[in-house]
Amino acid sequence: MSELTAPVAPPAGTAPVVFKQRRGIELVLILVAQSLGWGGYILTGLNRDNAFPAHWLPVTIAWFGVGVALHLVVRWRTPYADPVLLPCVFALVGIGQAALYRFTLDFDKVSEGGRFSERSQIIALFLGLAGCCAILIWLRNLRRLNAYPYVLSAAAVVLLLLPLVPGLGWEVNGSRIWIHLGPFSLQPAEIAKLVLAASFAGYLTENRELLASGGRRLLGFRLTRVRDIAPLLVMWGVSLVIIVGQRDLGTALLFFGLIVLMLYVSTGQLRWIVIAAGLGLGGSLAAWRLFGHVQQRVAYWLHPEDFPDGAYQIITAQYGMSVGGLAGAGWGLGWPYMTPYYFNDMIAPSLVEEIGVAGLMGIVVIYGLIAFRGLRMALQAKDPFTKLFAAGLSFGFLLQTFAIIGGSTRLLPLTGLTCPFLSQGGSSMIANWLLAGLLLVTSHEVRRPVDLVEVDLADERTMTIDVRQLRHLFSGQAAPLLDVPADLVKEDDAAAGPERDETIALPPPGGLS
Repeated sequence: MSELTAPVAPPAGTAPVVFKQRRGIELVLILVAQSLGWGGYILTGLNRDNAFPAHWLPVTIAWFGVGVALHLVVRWRTPYADPVLLPCVFALVGIGQAALYRFTLDFDKVSEGGRFSERSQIIALFLGLAGCCAILIWLRNLRRLNAYPYVLSAAAVVLLLLPLVPGLGWEVNGSRIWIHLGPFSLQPAEIAKLVLAASFAGYLTENRELLASGGRRLLGFRLTRVRDIAPLLVMWGVSLVIIVGQRDLGTALLFFGLIVLMLYVSTGQLRWIVIAAGLGLGGSLAAWRLFGHVQQRVAYWLHPEDFPDGAYQIITAQYGMSVGGLAGAGWGLGWPYMTPYYFNDMIAPSLVEEIGVAGLMGIVVIYGLIAFRGLRMALQAKDPFTKLFAAGLSFGFLLQTFAIIGGSTRLLPLTGLTCPFLSQGGSSMIANWLLAGLLLVTSHEVRRPVDLVEVDLADERTMTIDVRQLRHLFSGQAAPLLDVPADLVKEDDAAAGPERDETIALPPPGGLS
């Protein structure tokens, strides 16, 4: 499809918001952010062995080289992307990789099930970086995703339910959220959250007027028709299936909450929050009354000391955080390996033990910055699909972070989600790098000047006229009819005589949009 760059005038009476590229500031912030993880890596060796890690020089070159390389790709393909997003991502990835390196030093002390493949995690990191670069280079128009809302929605539901397929799904730590594909294991929900955000953004773009105004009014409250609420009901049912079949409270919370928040952003009506709260409360109470594993998770959350064997993971994590206190014991000086699955489900308490509550609060602030910048993009976007897609990605990222950090610190029942960019998990690392790429592309589209907006002619209505009529445009006779300023037509074009029997495409009334 051919694309052209054309000026698009701002609405009358308003001054366009001009964003600067800020790529130099981004590079400085990336290097500072990478220094956090690099410092944790170096301090681990100094604290444990009083020496630098064995391969610190090639690791340093590779780590900072990756940051500069990705910055150059952003500078090349998305020069108006948000300059804060990429440094925040590198800060989280660096801290996570430093923590995972530190955990591998205690593998000889842990029991079976307490190990992971450091090489697999590094491979997943580079695959995620490659996927992010691919999105930056080849995904030039997010609105093309708007054409397939139902296909994407079906794909998201299939991905969510894949772990329930016999012989394919795999249960880990009580939750059936993994699938086996040969020698590889994947967590489909990580990819499904991106697909679902795109599909629901497309659906709401097409039906938001119907969702906002459909239904009768009763006592000042607009009643929603069943056919209008069908997507919410479908996701409510899928969430219950996840809770019952996969024993995963976190994934159910993530996807149901994502749909509700996107509905609220699209319509601006509080009734959707009320309806969702009723459905969520009813479904949660039913699951708690009917299924023993749900009751067990809630009991472990509220009274872990009454279940010293079943809630051992939660209890040891609490002790680890108490040892860390405000400032932590220092990189490499704690005992995080005493908590089962300290490298994925419980990575937040493990970090608290060594970098303290203050360190964890800093990490939470970085997560909040990523979500805040994404929601800011949603507010500034003019295109409805871009607005909803950015909001969906940001809400999904925020909900996942809240669910896993809240679960591991006993703010919520423990979930099976991974902590984005921090936890061990290949599928999580790849999916979150793809999310970062989508946010960068979205921010580029939102922030670039209006006179550089790319217009896809395949999506625009055009009108065809005979070239011989251009002399009327030049003379000003046809300009009022077409609402096209006469000065847009060059004299050499208008001088084309009647012998030219060609046609050209001109923009519709009102100019290009």
